[in-house]
Amino acid sequence: MSGASPSDMHVCPASHAGWLSTPVRRLVNNPTRILAGLVEQGQTVADLGCGPGFFTLPLAEIVGAEGRVIAVDVQQAMLEKLKERAERAGLAGRIELRPCAAGALGLTEQVDAALAFYMLHEVPDQRRFLDEVAAALKPGGRFLLVEPHGHVGAEAFARSLALATEAGMRLAQRPRVFFSRTALLVAGATPAPAR
Repeated sequence: MSGASPSDMHVCPASHAGWLSTPVRRLVNNPTRILAGLVEQGQTVADLGCGPGFFTLPLAEIVGAEGRVIAVDVQQAMLEKLKERAERAGLAGRIELRPCAAGALGLTEQVDAALAFYMLHEVPDQRRFLDEVAAALKPGGRFLLVEPHGHVGAEAFARSLALATEAGMRLAQRPRVFFSRTALLVAGATPAPAR
């Protein structure tokens, strides 16, 4: 999400979108189980790095007709795939597709919750990203951060959590997600002074 263009960043390409939303993946990363307690009916939630919508569509079901999901991705092709899937599922009216602007998430509104699933390790400037997430969360808002064991070591994940704390979030829980490092963070902690 820095000034780099999508082609300069190491992101999962849109050509892998089919694999990202396969039914087999649901056996390992069941969205309903993972999202339980993160968001409620009528809320606004941001799915950051939404890809083809593996979590976006279940989030749209949970928030219901009165809620809203802001689906953010750096790749327009991923957002197009999500749009097709949302229309087929009858959920398009609850989902706002938001391409990332250069160097920013582009969240201008406050959200009740945010999800970053298997994508933070692809972000060149994690500090800026986590600052933006913290600024977008309402006081007490929840941020579920999930990273893959295979790409993110314990030390790297600890550094990400330290940056989240500096941004004004506090660790509330360590939910269990297969093959993953996880943190449920809550907004409202006092940010550390700028470095």
